Order: sequence, then structure tokens, then C-alpha cells
Amino acid sequence: MDMNKFRLDGKVALITGAVYGIGFAIAEAYAAAGAKIAFNCLNEESLQKGLANYKAAGIDAKGYIADCCDEAQVAELVRKIEEDLGTIDILVNNAGIIKRIPMTEMSAADFRQVVDVDLNAPFICAKAVIPGMIRKGHGKIINICSMMSELGRETVSAYAAAKGGLKMLTKNICSEYGAYNIQCNGIGPGYIATPQTAPLRERQPDGSRHPFDQFIVAKTPAERWGTPEDLQGPAVFLASDASDFVNGHILYVDGGILAYIGKQP
Repeated sequence: MDMNKFRLDGKVALITGAVYGIGFAIAEAYAAAGAKIAFNCLNEESLQKGLANYKAAGIDAKGYIADCCDEAQVAELVRKIEEDLGTIDILVNNAGIIKRIPMTEMSAADFRQVVDVDLNAPFICAKAVIPGMIRKGHGKIINICSMMSELGRETVSAYAAAKGGLKMLTKNICSEYGAYNIQCNGIGPGYIATPQTAPLRERQPDGSRHPFDQFIVAKTPAERWGTPEDLQGPAVFLASDASDFVNGHILYVDGGILAYIGKQP
């Protein structure tokens, strides 16, 4: 087997919202495999924070301010990246939000915002990079989906609806553009230990684990939370030539949660 198929030398990768957490870990892995890294964020403060993070990791990344929900801004983002680095070979739709609100208490505006960021933005970004990928004769689009692409849970109606839609958008991009040697796949992370989930893992005053932490560990055959590094190998695989015949697939990196019914009480 040619292990060079997993290399990304010279490839241009755009990872949206990759200032820290999952997106940053994926960018680190791509840089280590030889890719040129571009990321976007919403404001100057976030941009400077991201650039500092990449510099500390020894990565020469290009950062841009752009709202992925805005078609004009995304078109300009893609134009700038092509000017600075070249045509985008790899797009990772990582930027996302969640609002944990019971459905009957959630406003339609909040619901629309989650769907806009988690579903419309990946559509807008994919739409913007596909023409360049067609011209180049290849491309990789990786959508960061979720276990909520398959399951529902209380308080996440908007997030589950958006991530379920993202799963189907992934399959449809595969269907429409597979003939152009464009592969579109998704990664469905399980519960990952990031700054956003840190409050759910804090020890209680009596030293016991947070109730949600206990719940997740009990529901995961691996008996732990995932780490951003657990997503690096799958992300490199799906961005590399090694996955050229993998298309329209959602790879769940969840420690086995979706395969497990749980222990008998």
C-alpha cells in the first residue's frame, strides 16, 4: 500500500471556524500532512486569537474575517484564498453553534439562527468552492455533522434538525458532483472534550462527576469523552487520496455510542 496517499502536500485546505477546538485540531493534522491552511472567523479579536494559536503550534496559517452565512462574504473569502494560496482542494465545514432550549420555549428566530449557521452556511461554502474544484479536477468537502444527525435529544431541536439536514446535504453533494471527482463526506463526532463542553465535565463541590459527564461515560463503550485529536486521523483520511472512492458517507467518531443500547439497570 502506498502510504503517500494519506499525504496532503501542497493541498489548500479551508477549515471554517478553526480558531480552537475541533477545527483547530483538524487544521493541525492537515498542516502536519503537508497542507496549506486557511481559516475564517467573525471578527478581528477572534482572528488575532486564531493566528496566535497557529503561531504557537508552528503553523503558518492564513486567517480571514468572513461570515459563512453571507454569500457575498464567502465568495470574497474564496477569492482571497485563491489569490493567496491557490484553488481550494479541501473544505471542512466546521463552524457551528448550538442553543440548548426546550422546543416550546425556543423562538423561531433562535431556531433559524442555528439552522443558518449549521446548515445554510455549509451549503454556501460548498457552493462557493465547487466550481474551483471542478476546474481543478478534484476536491474534498468534509461536513462536521453530529450524532444528532441520527438521534434526537431534549433541548436540541434546532441543532438536530440542522445536523440531520447536513447529513442529507452531504449525500446530495456526493450525488451531484461525484462525477467531477469531488468527494463529500461527513464526520459525526461523539461527545468531545473541548472548551465548550468543559462546564459539563466539571467536578461537583462534593468531588463527584457532573451528572451529564456520568451520563455520557455510561453511554459510551469507550467509557470516556473523545478528544479533538481523535478526529484527526478520520479527517486526514477523508481529505486525502486514500478516500477517493468514499463518497456520501458519514463517519461517526463517537466511541461507540450509536452502536450501544446501554447497560441494563
